[in-house]
Amino acid sequence: MLNNIEIAGRIKPRPIGQIADQLGIDKSDLLPYGREMAKVHTHALQRPGCRKGRLVLISATTPTVAGEGKTTTTIGLGQAFAKLGESVCLALREPSLGPCLGMKGGATGGGYSQIIPGDRINLHFTGDFHAVTSANNLLSAVIDNHIYHGNALNIDPRRVLWRRVMDMNDRSLRHIVLGLGGKQQGIPREGGFDITAASEVMAMLCLASNLDDFRRRLEKTLVAFTYDGEPVFAEQLQVTGAMLALLRDAIHPNLVQSLEGVPTFVHGGPFANIAHGCNSLIATRMAQKYADWAITEAGFGFDLGAEKFFDIKCRVGGLDPLAVVLVTTTRALKLHGGKSADNLGGKDLPALRKGLDNLDKHIENVRKFNKQPVVSLNLFSGDDSDELDLIKNHCLKLNTSFAFCDHYATGGEGAIELAKQVMQVARQSRPYAPLYPLDLPVEEKIRIVSREMYGADDVAFTKQAAKDLLRIRQLGFANLPVCIAKAPGSLADDPHLLGRPRHFDITVRGVQINSGAGFLVVFTGDILRMPGLPKRPAAERWQLQQDGSIGGLE
Repeated sequence: MLNNIEIAGRIKPRPIGQIADQLGIDKSDLLPYGREMAKVHTHALQRPGCRKGRLVLISATTPTVAGEGKTTTTIGLGQAFAKLGESVCLALREPSLGPCLGMKGGATGGGYSQIIPGDRINLHFTGDFHAVTSANNLLSAVIDNHIYHGNALNIDPRRVLWRRVMDMNDRSLRHIVLGLGGKQQGIPREGGFDITAASEVMAMLCLASNLDDFRRRLEKTLVAFTYDGEPVFAEQLQVTGAMLALLRDAIHPNLVQSLEGVPTFVHGGPFANIAHGCNSLIATRMAQKYADWAITEAGFGFDLGAEKFFDIKCRVGGLDPLAVVLVTTTRALKLHGGKSADNLGGKDLPALRKGLDNLDKHIENVRKFNKQPVVSLNLFSGDDSDELDLIKNHCLKLNTSFAFCDHYATGGEGAIELAKQVMQVARQSRPYAPLYPLDLPVEEKIRIVSREMYGADDVAFTKQAAKDLLRIRQLGFANLPVCIAKAPGSLADDPHLLGRPRHFDITVRGVQINSGAGFLVVFTGDILRMPGLPKRPAAERWQLQQDGSIGGLE
């Protein structure tokens, strides 16, 4: 059986200029990065033409550690639309190096539903993550330099909020002491690193409408407090112009293609368990402008990425997906029915029946936004026919559209039925309804998401969270949406509570103001903004081959 690299190696990609021509993108807006990749200048959004493609959102039930194939399904569905003669374009997130080198491995789809060139997309791509990292860390350096050179803004070093970032999993850098080594080395203070995908600069990149909007977001970013408790914003440090210069190219979305030649914008990569989990608004709008169908995804399960897609991205960007696909697998449902994670391939109808509770909850969640889901059962070799029939019949009893999908093994052909179901649901779509109004108190917004999306009884706020909420009200940021950081492997904030947990509370231990991004980050449970590496990281398998390809990158 061929692996992903071998499958992709058998495909001769079309020149990226032909992919741009397929969409109707003007050659003057194309910024090539070699033969197979290009950036598309944001000017392309201003070109004449009023096309606004129908938007489809791909989400999932609560995943296993390995994931259930959300990106692969997005790509396979796009290829199926193309096989049906439809004009289609995909909009996906960029992979983060940390997870690629850690546990997850590559993030460009799989089998015969991949985007290419996978090795370059998974590694440095066009440098967007590095640009975000550099801009973020420039601001960090300037803050410490300002304090060192007299501290005219009266910044309290104990209350610097802005942290350094890097695109790597490194638990040792979560909490560090800066400025050690004597008088010439700076002012000692506590600090730390987050992963780039969790940074506010990444969130701003993905929510900005254009360069001017990006500049305004950078300028109004809260970075510290003074000794008197007054807020300090990035604009006061007079470095946002340089930050934007570093991000000059990063704002333009990247164009690649699938194995079957479907145009794909890959741009931005915020995590869904600690950020808002969606590709850039610019890329989504670009896909809608240049195709009749735009297919995008939101990270992890519907309770995380998709909730934020609706309550944050759709509000900001005026988006409204006409259809929502819920990806699931027999192995995920059996895990949530109590089957051991080491033996998910074996037949177990009782565990599967119990695990259907998790699917039911996600179906309910989709409908709370006034949308009807299409359940996509992503097939794996060895799936049992009785288990497959059980899931299908269960969905039909719930009056929920359903399709088996074999796009991993057969490409777009394996998602034809899913594409037909999506088209049918899209024709009957109603406008989405946000989960909460923005003028509610922050505590109430958190309670609504926790009760409606997760199924919690209530929310418990620590003393630190209560202090954070008071500060948010005092500073006038209470009308922002909430971006809840939560464990991705459970509907609860405890990753060990599988299935559909009941009779639990969500614990909020802190709330962070992301004034530039335009949301409040709500930290629950033990969620961290800098992941660690597993005992055997995926990096151990990587090898640079003689032909320049990367072996072991799956």
